Amino acid sequence: MDSSILEKISLFCNVPKQNVFQSIDLDLIYKVPKAFHDQGLDKRIIELLGMWATEPKMDEINKVIYNADHPLKEVNIGIVGKYTELIESYKSLDEALRHAALANQVKLNRIYIDAEDLEKGVKTDLLEKVDGILVPGGFGSRGTEGKIKAIQYAREKKKPFFGICLGLQLSVIEFARNVVGIKDATSMEFADKGDMLVHYMSGQSKDGAKGGSMRLGAYDCEFKEGTLGHKVYGARMISERHRHRLEVNNEYIEKLTEKGLVISGKNPALNLVEVIELSDHPYFIACQYHPEFKSRPFKPHPLFASFVKASANL
Repeated sequence: MDSSILEKISLFCNVPKQNVFQSIDLDLIYKVPKAFHDQGLDKRIIELLGMWATEPKMDEINKVIYNADHPLKEVNIGIVGKYTELIESYKSLDEALRHAALANQVKLNRIYIDAEDLEKGVKTDLLEKVDGILVPGGFGSRGTEGKIKAIQYAREKKKPFFGICLGLQLSVIEFARNVVGIKDATSMEFADKGDMLVHYMSGQSKDGAKGGSMRLGAYDCEFKEGTLGHKVYGARMISERHRHRLEVNNEYIEKLTEKGLVISGKNPALNLVEVIELSDHPYFIACQYHPEFKSRPFKPHPLFASFVKASANL
């Protein structure tokens, strides 16, 4: 900032010149702390507070900024949902994808695909244009058939796929309908009759209490040795955050696995399905929990990092 401008600011706001710092617009939020650090804001604060502190380590944030400014390639991720006009609804998901893109040094293009459009058979060409397909969580029946079409497309076209919460449940329903042959496969959340591949947990119902009655908080997941989930996490036992009240119906697991669906992760205490995969697909995985809640800028969640890596063909 020009010294004459600093002097004018000091004159009119009674702030010493050395205490005035710029806060300019930047193209990446993670550049903000570095911009203030480069101006010496952190040093000035500890001086005024009479504190002692070591020089901050900037290696991690410098790497994030470098990767953002020097992408090796671009990747297009299709997010199939029903809140596509209110994209703040997917904020935690967006940030987890951003963390994964930065870690893989790729430029991320998010393409929001309205599930209801897919139901109507319009804008289906968007599925062809993306490198990977993500079906996130959600509630209610609206748009579910469109999401199922997107899952079917990803499975049949061998396109990298990642399902979260409802995304897992719909993946099971799609597989049951189109591979196992259970044509009326559905969920208790959407229908009153049919084969309930997804049902309410014990003690719950469609008309029951909402909110805190859901399966909330951290639960363990144990992976089968050698599965994609095991490889992605690099561990047999992990813990993830949940927020749902419906589960995969264990009565149908034998029929599903006989046709090639892999139940790679289960909660050992409750015997509930946590992660599914397809063994004959280059990258197809879905989880019942919400991994986006644990992703961080310097430590992207492994499921997001591996999904973006597979989508970018790295």
